[in-house]
Amino acid sequence: MLVDFFLHLKARQLPVSTNELLALLEALEARLVSGSLDDFYLLARALLVKDEALYDRFDRAFGEYFKGIEALPGFDAMVPEEWLELAARKHLSEADRARLQKLGYEKVFEQLKERLAEQKERHAGGNKWIGTAGTSPFGHGGYNPEGVRIGGESVGNRTAIKVWEQREFRNLDDSLELGVRNIKVALRRLRRFARQGAATELDLDGTIAGTARNGGWLDLQLRPERHNAIKVLLFLDIGGSMDDHIQACEELFSAARAEFKHLEHFYFHNCVYEGVWKDNRRRHGEKLSTWDVIHTYGPDYKLVFVGDASMSPYEVARPGGSVEHWNEEAGAVWLERLLNTWSRAAWLNPLPEAHWGYTPSITMIRQLLGERMFPLTIDGLERAMRSLAK
Repeated sequence: MLVDFFLHLKARQLPVSTNELLALLEALEARLVSGSLDDFYLLARALLVKDEALYDRFDRAFGEYFKGIEALPGFDAMVPEEWLELAARKHLSEADRARLQKLGYEKVFEQLKERLAEQKERHAGGNKWIGTAGTSPFGHGGYNPEGVRIGGESVGNRTAIKVWEQREFRNLDDSLELGVRNIKVALRRLRRFARQGAATELDLDGTIAGTARNGGWLDLQLRPERHNAIKVLLFLDIGGSMDDHIQACEELFSAARAEFKHLEHFYFHNCVYEGVWKDNRRRHGEKLSTWDVIHTYGPDYKLVFVGDASMSPYEVARPGGSVEHWNEEAGAVWLERLLNTWSRAAWLNPLPEAHWGYTPSITMIRQLLGERMFPLTIDGLERAMRSLAK
């Protein structure tokens, strides 16, 4: 099929090469797209067309060749084996999900202790035991509105209130080249904010001119230094649902690193607790005490959180609510301590602002921040910068 499609493009005067066809075949073998014709169109255009001026010609040729076809024929043979395994689990309707009642935080862990004591073998597809692909609150690969994920990766439901595994996150790249236009505009907002600092740098030209006007008496002139005295503490949520927003966060991190001379960054996961870290590769062995951070940096710093604030409400409100460890104090307690130390604070959320009302934890954190949560957009950055500058 692809050879005929390739020859059809050549016949329509599109300069496609054999190397580009091979790249398209490799992408399909790597299962970068599903059997959707729309996904295949985007992939084929990205790999086969190198000049935007040829997009219209490609669209016409593509429409001619695939007229009346809604999906790629034979693509079902390329479905990964692990997808087929997960497909064995129940496909729950909205009514099915409504019938699954949340057990509540304490009840979940009571039942987990009972299952650990009783269970003697592997289970899959059930609604009680620790296993895979079912509706039990314990295991992975299935669905339950609240549960403990044990082993395996998330399948996208993101309803676990605790994850029983050691997860590895990667550091954000602070040297990323800023190639996206809207982040470049955001950089200009950050630059404007950064250069409104104290007059601490010698203005040599101004000093000479002022001294000359004073008949030789020294008239020392100062100006704000290029990277000013504004100090920023940047707390970055990493891992889990934030994997969907890595590019935007890296670009923002790069912009902040380039513009703020006094910038300190720390990572956390979902909510800030008693420990944060500087390097995700060593986060289990080299955590920093949040108390030490509070006692190290002065009140002249401005506090900026970056995260989607999407988590179980227990992670904000309850001791032991952290998805990864047993925290002695609730996340809300630590957020309040940080905000009491640095009153000029803002939270940047990469999720669209229109969706915030559907997630209880976002509402909780917005209230803790005094509604100083802003979307990670051009307008949101502008509003955040104005709030921090007050």
